[in-house]
Amino acid sequence: MTFTFILIGAYLLGSIPFGYLLVKWIKGVDVRTLGSGNIGMTNVWRVAGAKWGIATLVLDIAKGALAVALARHFAPDDERLLVLSGLAALIGNVFSVFLNFKGGKGIGISVGVFFSLLFYPSLAGLIVFLIALAIGRMISVGSLLGVTAMAALTLYGHGWDWYSGLALTAAVMIWWTHRQNIRRILNGTESKIGKKKTS
Repeated sequence: MTFTFILIGAYLLGSIPFGYLLVKWIKGVDVRTLGSGNIGMTNVWRVAGAKWGIATLVLDIAKGALAVALARHFAPDDERLLVLSGLAALIGNVFSVFLNFKGGKGIGISVGVFFSLLFYPSLAGLIVFLIALAIGRMISVGSLLGVTAMAALTLYGHGWDWYSGLALTAAVMIWWTHRQNIRRILNGTESKIGKKKTS
């Protein structure tokens, strides 16, 4: 019973749409109707300003870390529960029960989940993200390369286990949530930092 409640709690925590709530509070509008239509940091930054974009990222990271921390508190030795709580939070972020099972792209919450569970592969993924961002100036490209590097390093270091399963699942989900970005990358219309294009 505790196992089930923790997973439900992790999903509900991940489902909290902080970007949507912040823009609704600050601007009185639905962020999904503006810019790219996404509720994550980049679009909130575009719609409401830098500090609210950063606040969205911090809150999304925090809810991922908190989901893992709660599972660790109640069942510190249950590796499966830790991993599934992280996955439940990620699913909640992408398919939020509060937004008719639509949500964000899973990047911010993944940072919180994976730095809590897989620090060194996540650090390597962050470095890849920053390098890709510096070279290509596209957040989407950096995110995709970063999560792919994290998943690959986790698989290399752990082999096939619960952690590598989570990392690979998250990578697939994030590539899926970025499918429109990928189309724009391929046709050369994806937004770059410093340019006013819809991403």
